[in-house]
Amino acid sequence: MKIKKEISDKIIAHAKQLAPIEACGYLASQDGIVCKHYELINIDNSEEHFSFDPKEQFNTVKDARTNGLDVSAVYHSHPATPARPSQEDIRLAYDPNISYVIVSLADGKEDVKSFKIVDGKVDPEEVEIVA
Repeated sequence: MKIKKEISDKIIAHAKQLAPIEACGYLASQDGIVCKHYELINIDNSEEHFSFDPKEQFNTVKDARTNGLDVSAVYHSHPATPARPSQEDIRLAYDPNISYVIVSLADGKEDVKSFKIVDGKVDPEEVEIVA
């Protein structure tokens, strides 16, 4: 997965802003490069999981499509745990066509990782930060 540096910086900032609550949102791409992020409200307001508001989720997908972008990933933060999918993340990964990006702030370090999750099987994806 290729992510523009400014987008990577913004999702890390979003994670820091909401910590210890999990931040969440969508990443949208054009020509295979993530070029826009959409910060969504974590309606669970939880330190351990997140849920999207269905209306906000629908409007976000509609906006991305209207602007010629592909919704290519869901992102969320792990304020205190590593950037790897939890059992709940795996269980709730319903769309095999998108990536699941996790921003970890554990131990005061920023770590962004991406995964494909299909039928409970987790495969890491290389993340390349581009200018």
